[in-house]
Amino acid sequence: MSTRKIRVLIAKPGLDGHDRGAKTVASVLRDHGMEVIYTGLHQTPEMIAETAVQEDVDVVGLSILSGAHMSLFPRVRAELEKRGLTDALLVGGGIIPDEDAKKLESEGYAKLFGPGTHTEEIAKYIETTMNARWAKQGASR
Repeated sequence: MSTRKIRVLIAKPGLDGHDRGAKTVASVLRDHGMEVIYTGLHQTPEMIAETAVQEDVDVVGLSILSGAHMSLFPRVRAELEKRGLTDALLVGGGIIPDEDAKKLESEGYAKLFGPGTHTEEIAKYIETTMNARWAKQGASR
């Protein structure tokens, strides 16, 4: 069994100044043995994508409470694609109406977590999804 750890980038796009939830999720993911890179507040889509490429992450997680998810999430995905990072698992969380979440999921975001989601659910989703991907690719964790 390999000791490969899931590498996760947690990012706060846009002008949203609240990062308590993002820091809590980052902490829980670390407790689950993942390597977590937290970008801090006020990141542009370009900055997030560049960090994701430089850090060679498996997962990009965005956190947003400002309501700008329908413009920022697609821009982050486009910037990742522009840099050739098309296989990263894209997840997000925050205040995202169900209708918007469905649209974003249809456009490439694997899962969006709303308020009240237990952090263990997020960690288990990432672990399960990445393990399934790696198994399909013939790689083990």
